[in-house]
Amino acid sequence: MSPPKSTRIAIIGAGVFGLSTALRLAEEGYTNISVFERDGQIPPRYSAAFDLNKIVRAEYEDPFYTDLALEAINAWKTPLYRAHYHQTGYLLATSAAAPAKAKETLQRSVKTILDKPEFKDQIVPVKGRDDIRKLVWQYDGPLTGWTGYLNRLAGYAHSSNAIEAVYKASVARGVKFFLGEELGAVQQLIYDSNDSNDDNAPRKCTGLRTKDGRMHEADLTIVAAGAYGANLVPEAGAQIVARSWSVAHIQLTDEEASALRGIPVTYARDLGFFFEPDPKTNLLKLCPMGAGYINTNPKGISVPPSSLAESEFIPAEDEMKLRKLLRETLPALADRPFIEKKLCWIADCTDSEYVIDYVPNTGSSVVFLSGDSGHGFKMLPVFGKWVQTLLESGGDEQPIARWRWKENAKSADWGGAVSWRVGETREFKDLRPSKL
Repeated sequence: MSPPKSTRIAIIGAGVFGLSTALRLAEEGYTNISVFERDGQIPPRYSAAFDLNKIVRAEYEDPFYTDLALEAINAWKTPLYRAHYHQTGYLLATSAAAPAKAKETLQRSVKTILDKPEFKDQIVPVKGRDDIRKLVWQYDGPLTGWTGYLNRLAGYAHSSNAIEAVYKASVARGVKFFLGEELGAVQQLIYDSNDSNDDNAPRKCTGLRTKDGRMHEADLTIVAAGAYGANLVPEAGAQIVARSWSVAHIQLTDEEASALRGIPVTYARDLGFFFEPDPKTNLLKLCPMGAGYINTNPKGISVPPSSLAESEFIPAEDEMKLRKLLRETLPALADRPFIEKKLCWIADCTDSEYVIDYVPNTGSSVVFLSGDSGHGFKMLPVFGKWVQTLLESGGDEQPIARWRWKENAKSADWGGAVSWRVGETREFKDLRPSKL
């Protein structure tokens, strides 16, 4: 049975999952939606979506996600989103020095799209520098041993701008927002008392308390706090790990940015990736490839550092990867200074599956949205629909098994076994600069 449209819904977090859910529910007639965000701005700086751009592509080793990504790509071309989507293409390759894992992953992922009718004449194999130069004349580096393909049915979306557009559309639909450390920072979820003698009886969440001490009543609370989710739902720490990757930028001149306009998203599986320059700022964004960094607390749960400033750096090893990537593609930029450097924190699952489900033993009063695992942003236009389906499914469990709450999901190689990740996970404390 679907909840009444007047249901008091509190959404914690104004990132991709929270905003997509808020807008979808508002569009479907829910009239009492409030979003709580600890930052005083949208897009929030605590969200991984506070960024220039994110890759939008459909290659997955799992056809299930390939089909969902194709749905999302179509939605990126609808009126609200199309100004923020740029179908520049996606050049995916491995260099001569790439480990076997990276090469095998590339081959498996492209197989999921080759037989799709949408990709007819959209996939162009590349076998070396000459093939790449025919497609991207700007790359005058050696491209040593680069092999892979160009996917023309892919590109990127401007992340922060898209988030802002969804925020404004949500406000126009009547969604209320509480922003800032006092009004929007949620300190705890509030549960009713369990008067029965059964310790396993569900506790019903009746709302939340913000930092200013105010209690906000809710019939349904949706926790969409990304990498910070375990702070509010501690039991989620058994399945969600905060993990980060480096992000850096190069400031280009007008002439340099103009020359690189329209280049495809370029991703060497063993080195990293970059995008065409941002047309407003002339910033070229780059990200190194690796297994990422975690920040394990004394309770054994990885959570982001307490302040944003602590993540405003990138490790030396990542800078080396990015300079190698530039030497291979755009050597004239290889020694340019990196600016606006940071670690971008996401919520990672050991199996890279999303979590879209009710928290156990809460009487279906708390929904937990997490596990973007570095591939959630592209789903911004469609994610909210999946949450609506859960709420209106009539049950107290996610009907899609892979998106259910996972008990005791920790593994010794948390996330490191994910095929597209190359390298070893490291602890934040081991690479943090001493001055921070």
